[in-house]
Amino acid sequence: MQYQCLSDWKTVPEFSGLLDLPNPPKHIFYQGELHSRLFTNCVAVIGSRRITEYGKRVIEKIIPKLVFENKTIISGFMYGADQYAHKICIENGGKTIAILGWGISKELEDEDRKLAESIISSGGLIISEWEHQQPTLWTFPVRNRIVAALSTDIIVVEAAEKSGSLITANLGRKLKRTVWAVPGEITNRLSSGTNQLIKDGHATMWLGDHPKPMQKSDDPLISLLQTEAFTASELSRKLGKPVSDIGAQLSLLSITGQITERGGKYYVG
Repeated sequence: MQYQCLSDWKTVPEFSGLLDLPNPPKHIFYQGELHSRLFTNCVAVIGSRRITEYGKRVIEKIIPKLVFENKTIISGFMYGADQYAHKICIENGGKTIAILGWGISKELEDEDRKLAESIISSGGLIISEWEHQQPTLWTFPVRNRIVAALSTDIIVVEAAEKSGSLITANLGRKLKRTVWAVPGEITNRLSSGTNQLIKDGHATMWLGDHPKPMQKSDDPLISLLQTEAFTASELSRKLGKPVSDIGAQLSLLSITGQITERGGKYYVG
């Protein structure tokens, strides 16, 4: 894919957020069409490369709301939470910017290439501060400062105790960006970083948008799924009903949109 270079990016209003950095990039390389509206209200959505089903569900709740508010989603294009955020944004008709941790001339393969093409065709951008740099351990933390600087808000979905997402969050705090963290299970190490951000007062807890409190259901199956995800077999054992009856009920609830299924487990909403 063709790319362009902005050696004088400091004169381009769209990249004014990068001027807040003590070590701004020398050049900006990009693929796609440069539109000022892309940069008026950017939110970074970041998280673990080892994204969990919980992390996916959180992103599926966060992104549509942000797209509805005409916000551009920024992330780091790595497998896991980053790529899932780009993907869900595009599926919801939004615009997204991917900040690479390597040189923009690097040829992408397979699913990475398809995602990059989708980002560009949907009106988004691929950005890097390097032209030919290979990905290494140091390029990803360096890349994170651009993610933080171009964003007004940073939402950390999942992060372990030592995580690149925490680097981005800390950079965001120093740059006076608003940092949000999604709380998670205290037994899950991929939630230890986000929970610590909240505990230390370094991030505001993101609880989503709940206009109405969740009402207790008269249906015992839905009541169980409101607190935890289960397979059909697990529901059968807990409710003491044949798995065939449970399966029929799950099918009906799925059709009406009251529950969703992923990986054999069922969730409310």
